[in-house]
Amino acid sequence: MSTYKEIYGEKIKKESSNPSNPLEGQMWYNSTSGTLKVRLNVPGAFASGGVLPVGSSYAGSGGTNTATVYHHGLYGPGPQPNDNKTFEYNGTSWTETGACNQTMRILGSSGSQTSAMAFCGGLNPNNPNFPPQASNKTESYNGSSWTNETNFPATSVGNSGAGASETSTLSFGGTQPPGPSTTTASYNGSSWTAEPAMNNASRGSGGTGTETAALKTGSTASTPPQTNVTEEYNGSSWTSGNASSIERSSNFGTGGPQTAAFSGGGYGAGSYPLPNVAAAESYDGTNWATMANLANAGVRGGASMQTPNANALIMGGGTPYIGTSTEQFTAAFVGTKTVTTS
Repeated sequence: MSTYKEIYGEKIKKESSNPSNPLEGQMWYNSTSGTLKVRLNVPGAFASGGVLPVGSSYAGSGGTNTATVYHHGLYGPGPQPNDNKTFEYNGTSWTETGACNQTMRILGSSGSQTSAMAFCGGLNPNNPNFPPQASNKTESYNGSSWTNETNFPATSVGNSGAGASETSTLSFGGTQPPGPSTTTASYNGSSWTAEPAMNNASRGSGGTGTETAALKTGSTASTPPQTNVTEEYNGSSWTSGNASSIERSSNFGTGGPQTAAFSGGGYGAGSYPLPNVAAAESYDGTNWATMANLANAGVRGGASMQTPNANALIMGGGTPYIGTSTEQFTAAFVGTKTVTTS
């Protein structure tokens, strides 16, 4: 595509109003507003969204950036026990809704705001210390209340999830005592079915996508290290993908399509206490690319299960791991900006 410089050269024109269809790279002086304007590529960035009513972390989530459900997890301030809270987001603010049946943290989750799933996760509701007791509990959310579902085939904690609804959900990885697993299972609304195992055992991975096009990135394969392993699932088998640029665990995975996903936050590699990570990366189905950093590093939740990475929503968590922040990603775009000296 031609730029303004290639067509017209470098002269800056005086205009009484902004041009109706300026070219990328075009600059002009708006004599009415007394400002210098330029048409350029504005990089993608995270911006603050509505604040969660209560600080939380290690929760489950699902939905889109304007219709999100955020549930279970670890809540504060003060000593942080598990809780059974549920919050919904409308693109602007959070509202607390029906309580969950189980008090869990570090759980698997999937689905939409009106058809969500929560499975496995750690119990010990009155004990904020780790490790939590692995469970096999499963429950679904219909937009107002939670219903107990068929238990997962094994006790597990730290599972990853993908899927658009409670009748089309995939669980993968997690710790099935004594260690991380390769277990994959699908849920059809009434029962769990064993699926082909992952290539690499993992827990605390970022997971996103659908039941037949899932993506897994990061994880803790042992205690430590963190990994940057990527795997894709096509409904019948797992295939290793290109590694992400950062080794991490407890990172969020978001972005509905397997070919337009995000990963960010979490714990980085190192010795304990593990460093909190603010970096975010996007995935196009083949390669990972570095994106803008999150404003708040650490363990975060992510929702946008049914929309591309350009609409990613990140919530809760932070440093060390309890927080109320929500961040919305705005993708790069070509727009008109005022030129300033700052």
